[in-house]
This record gives sequence, structure tokens and C-alpha cells, in this order.
Amino acid sequence: MILTKALEDLGKYTLFLKRAFGLPDRWGVFARRTVKEVMKLGIDSIPLVMVVSVFIGAVCIIQMQLNFESPMLPAYTVGLATRDIVLLEFSNSIMCLILAGKVGSSIASEIGTMRVTEQIDALDIMGVNSTNYLVLPKIVGFVGFMPVLVVFCIATSLAGGWLVAVFTDLISVSRYLYGIQALFNEWYVWYGIIKSVVFAFIIASVSSYFGYNVKGGALEVGKASTNAVVSSSILILLFDVILTKLLLQ
Repeated sequence: MILTKALEDLGKYTLFLKRAFGLPDRWGVFARRTVKEVMKLGIDSIPLVMVVSVFIGAVCIIQMQLNFESPMLPAYTVGLATRDIVLLEFSNSIMCLILAGKVGSSIASEIGTMRVTEQIDALDIMGVNSTNYLVLPKIVGFVGFMPVLVVFCIATSLAGGWLVAVFTDLISVSRYLYGIQALFNEWYVWYGIIKSVVFAFIIASVSSYFGYNVKGGALEVGKASTNAVVSSSILILLFDVILTKLLLQ
């Protein structure tokens, strides 16, 4: 029964994406809506990303220093480990799990409210491809802006570690800065960006799917938002494993 329901949802989701990725009827309207979604889903998420990243970066360096305090380890170990944790996992997977709660619930509730108030039905009656009109700008805007959020996340996480070095005596600033530059692998940055773009597509498309298919009233909109966040988070974790295996072999 569960497998049958999952396959049915997968089929509906695939058909939903097929309708969403049709050519826009009016490119000017599409461009304006995409810019609006970049502002709402991307730029408005920058403060949350920066605040969370600063504290995560600070916690990482404190924990690394407490666990790597050994004369047998090189001086750059703490900074290097903090940097690689941020680049490989936090700036993409963990950040997108956080954004699934903010962005995913926002998308699902917005589209779900339009469904229960019959605004989507009105678009369909007017001959507008409502799936394309509502969903494609959200996917393009959020996916396109995600690399910027990754850069902000990396920068503020490393800045959080730097603040710990400056205001505490756990580690010297020079030792930390040397560590985050030691043995740098540029591919780790691209790896994080690639994963985050995939996760952004999952968040935007899955949340739109649940919101678009709401049936009922306000209570069902809330349930759709919850289902969107849960489903997006599970898929992010699943694809995290798959992409890590593919990209870091």
C-alpha cells in the first residue's frame, strides 16, 4: 500500500513538472515574477542563513579545538577541519534542511491558499497554464539564487570561527587563518554548490507540488505545508548520500 501510494505520487509529481516546465506564454511576465521570487525566496533568506552560519561556525571551531587538542596533530588541523565541514556539508545539506522549513512551507502555503480560494481555478478558466505561471518562476528564482546563499553561508561560517579566535583564547587568529587556507581543494566549493542547486530544486518543486494539490480548506493548507517540509527534508538527505557518492569518488 505504501509503495503503491509512493509510485502514484511520483507519477503525479512527474506530470506536474512536465506542465510546469512548458514555455511561458509571456516572457516579460515570467521575468518579472522570477525577479519577485528571487527577492522573496532568496534575498529574504540571507539574514537567516547568516545568523545560523555564524553560530555554527563558532560551535564547529570550539568543538574541533576541544577534540583535536594534541601535540601530535599539526597546528592547522582545527582550521582545516572546520573549513572542510563547512564546505562539504553545512553550506549545502544542513543549510538546505533549514531552508526547507522556511522556503518550503512558504511556497506550499502560498500556492495552497490560492488553490482553496479558487484563484488557480480562475487562472485555468482564463486559459493560463497555472502550473507554469505559478511554479516555474519559483523554481528558477530559488535555484538560480542558491549559489549566492552558499557563498554567504561559507563566508559567515568561517567568520564565526574567526570571531571565536579573536574573542577567546581557544586558538590564535594566525593559527586559525593558516588552517582554513591549508591544503585547500577548490572542488569542495563546486561540490557544495552542485549539491545545493539540486536541493533547491527539490525544495521548490516538491513544496509547489504539495501546495498545488491541496484539497479542502485552511486545515489542509497547513497539512500540505508540513508534508512539503517533511518530504523535502527526506529527499535532501537521500540525494545527499547519492551525490556524495557520485561527486567525491
